[in-house]
Amino acid sequence: MASMGTSDFGRQEMESRRFQQIIGDSPALQYVLEQVELVGPTDSTVLIVGETGTGKELIARAVHNVSSRCGRPFIKLNCAAIPLNLLESELFGHERGAFTGAIAQRIGRFEAANGGTLFLDEIGDIPLKLQAKLLRVLQEQEFERLGSTHTQRVNVRVVAATNQDLAALAAEKQFRMDLYYRLNVFPIALPPLRRRTEDIPLLVAHFVEKYAARMSKQIPTVSKDGMDALVGYPWPGNIRELQNFIERAVILTNGDVLHIPPLSSRLLNKREPVTLDEAERDHILKILEESNWIVGGKHGAAARLGMARTTLVDKMRRRGLSPDVARPRSDRGDGEHDDSSLGRE
Repeated sequence: MASMGTSDFGRQEMESRRFQQIIGDSPALQYVLEQVELVGPTDSTVLIVGETGTGKELIARAVHNVSSRCGRPFIKLNCAAIPLNLLESELFGHERGAFTGAIAQRIGRFEAANGGTLFLDEIGDIPLKLQAKLLRVLQEQEFERLGSTHTQRVNVRVVAATNQDLAALAAEKQFRMDLYYRLNVFPIALPPLRRRTEDIPLLVAHFVEKYAARMSKQIPTVSKDGMDALVGYPWPGNIRELQNFIERAVILTNGDVLHIPPLSSRLLNKREPVTLDEAERDHILKILEESNWIVGGKHGAAARLGMARTTLVDKMRRRGLSPDVARPRSDRGDGEHDDSSLGRE
């Protein structure tokens, strides 16, 4: 049995209140937070890319918290959750009578975020007809409400997030290429949970504490076999899936040892990449390791991969690959740990 107390699981002390909701201490998380520290004080647009459930909103908040806009509005909008016929009004606002049902003037998210940060989640779902207007706001910081000819001027920093390949969408003309370039000023790639297995015990402890407190339970321990099962599961839904699973486990637990419900045997110990992007990342990482992280030159990784050095550097940056990044223990078979870590509140 293992205690889930703070001291036993080594719950990390956060470097700053700015990052207090981000759980984990792996090199990959530190790399992500270093990127946040670099771009945060600027007003540059940030594009956060990663699978669903990897904590993109937390990183967006961290960018806001380390910026000079901290303390000013942080407004968020999930572009995929708003009906297409209402999305323009949500973003830019409308005047009374602008359309059927518009019984009063309403400001949009850009005006609400004036002086602060606007987080646009699922940016890839914005329809093409709105993208030109969004591009104008990003470039000129101005727009008109629906039904108005008066130009509104704002001072808004935009942080966008997506789980889609915007470059591929742009190549297929499903996303404006100029908007993609404008959003992709500073990309931050978040790793999936299956590449941060060393942080699963920390996340488990956090979620058990959270849900046990809500349900007035005391669950101080988890069995070694139970934790091994949690660490060995690939979590295709990432942190969100783990969070929901632990909530269910706490509900089912009657004693002081966390009860681990059955995990899908189909996914246990699955190590193959599940997406084309992940397969490419794995291959790039393999060649970088074989090249001792030498990118350029006749025998460097770029030459071995058959691409320009600048192309490889861009791919490394977008995927969060650096010399500190290592494969998870299960992929390497050499006892080393995974390299990434993000948490959800």
